[in-house]
Amino acid sequence: MRPLWTGAIGFGLVNIPVKMYSATESSNLDLDMLDKSDNSNIKFQRINEKTGKVVKWENIVKGFMIGSKYVILDDKDFEKANAVKTKLIEINEFVDAGEINSVYYETPYFLAPDKSGIRPYALLREALKKTNKAGVASFVMRNKENLAIIRAEDDVIILNRIRFAQEIRETTELNLPKTEDIKSAELKMAITLINQLSGKFDIEKYKDTYSAELMKVINAKAKGIKIKVPEMKVVHSKATDLMEQLKASLTTSKRKKVS
Repeated sequence: MRPLWTGAIGFGLVNIPVKMYSATESSNLDLDMLDKSDNSNIKFQRINEKTGKVVKWENIVKGFMIGSKYVILDDKDFEKANAVKTKLIEINEFVDAGEINSVYYETPYFLAPDKSGIRPYALLREALKKTNKAGVASFVMRNKENLAIIRAEDDVIILNRIRFAQEIRETTELNLPKTEDIKSAELKMAITLINQLSGKFDIEKYKDTYSAELMKVINAKAKGIKIKVPEMKVVHSKATDLMEQLKASLTTSKRKKVS
């Protein structure tokens, strides 16, 4: 794996040199975009709006418009804004990970120690595991400040980028039901159903089956085989049917557990 970022974790007065790696990879099929008329590949180009000519990557700069003119920025300008944050993942405080609402979580990364950071890396990892704490940190990557949670999992320290509070939309504009609309008998049965379907979380049980099914469609189409599209309709049940649906769900879940 190639590192996406190189710097250090700031842990009190301790600096831990680390490299950051992507913790995930897509399971989606790599589909190409084609011209419908002749199935030619679509190519994306960077075009100068005045000349209409293609611009090479090495000739592209970044700028911010003030008034009617652009202020051009280079890599050193971004570092001048905060040289520390561009090279340091600074842990500001430690919290219980369970206190963080899942809506804030964004992208996970693996942090691995650089040569001189092996011992302090191991120290932080084991301390996080012993205390069951997560570090709240901030750093700059790709010219953007990021908020992150740092936690230990087995032998690795994981950095998970999280969103700032101002990036989460308010729910006031949503048409949400009131608690008073729920009948106590329905709530009791729903809780019973949840308890029957409860178990220990095991991520290995869950697979991306859609990509495999889509591949079957692609192979069939390549052979000229027609596949019938299954009909799927969203059923809008009446409120009076809710109790019957809960009862039927309880019966179904019992059968699954017996089998």
